[in-house]
Amino acid sequence: MTAGDVAIGIETPLQDDLRALIAELNDAIDAQEPETPDEFKFRMTAEEMARPDTVTFLVRIDGEAVGCGALKRHDDRLGEVKRMYLRPAVRGRGLAARLLDRIEAEARSQGLTELALETGIGFAAARRTYEQAGFSTCGAFADYPDSGYAAFYRKTLARREAEEAASRPFDPARP
Repeated sequence: MTAGDVAIGIETPLQDDLRALIAELNDAIDAQEPETPDEFKFRMTAEEMARPDTVTFLVRIDGEAVGCGALKRHDDRLGEVKRMYLRPAVRGRGLAARLLDRIEAEARSQGLTELALETGIGFAAARRTYEQAGFSTCGAFADYPDSGYAAFYRKTLARREAEEAASRPFDPARP
């Protein structure tokens, strides 16, 4: 696929193009990690992604759905990055980082102060993307078991006010 007009937006997960992406992601998980037992492949269906605690994003190039991701809210402070996937033909263009930025912006807009995620240990490219975005490895969170089949990441989201204050030039007249 050639470069085109990229849009990353919130869309309903209950549409055919997202269901196709979910099926592709599930197949990719099975292909990349065939030794991982099914009970340790933490999948969300389109119906689960349509719940009020989850916001779903689609990546489109020239209108065609090429990737997805979601933000699941656990409580007033913690959100989880879920279902990150890009079709192989569009990988390597920085779209995963852009999608992750969009999910993080949504988390901030909801007042969340922490993001976490779980990914398979075999997904080295995904893990690099998360680490480059400031996520650090951590232990299992929420209701995930520490099975040895997953890698867990966490990122503290700085308060916007603190970021804005830190970026202002020093003014000795200001208390």
